[in-house]
Amino acid sequence: MENNKFNNARAFSFNESITYSDGGIVSMRVLEKSAGNVSLFAFDKGQKLSEHTAPFDAMIQVTEGEAEIVIGGIINHLVAGQTIIMPANVPHAVNTTSRFKMVLTMIKA
Repeated sequence: MENNKFNNARAFSFNESITYSDGGIVSMRVLEKSAGNVSLFAFDKGQKLSEHTAPFDAMIQVTEGEAEIVIGGIINHLVAGQTIIMPANVPHAVNTTSRFKMVLTMIKA
C-alpha cells in the first residue's frame, strides 16, 4: 500500500497532530509505503506496550514527555528530543513515566 495520511508539501507539527486520551494510547499513521511506515503515538501516563518483537528495524523519536524503552531487557530512559533504534527480532517494550508522544518509523526493506 502506498499512501500518505497527511497532506504532501504542507508543514505540520507532530505534537499538534495527535492528542492524548485519558487512560489510553492514541496512534495515527502519518505515512505508509511498501518499504515501511511512520506513525504518531500519544500515551497517557501509566500506559505501556507489552514486550513484543517485530521482523523489521524501528526507530522511536520522543517528541514530548519521557518514557522507558526496553530493548533486549535493557531499560533506556528517553526524554523529548531523543531517539533510539530497535533492531529487528529483538524483544522490546514501551513503559511511560509521564504522558508522552513519539514518532515510530518502521523500515521493512
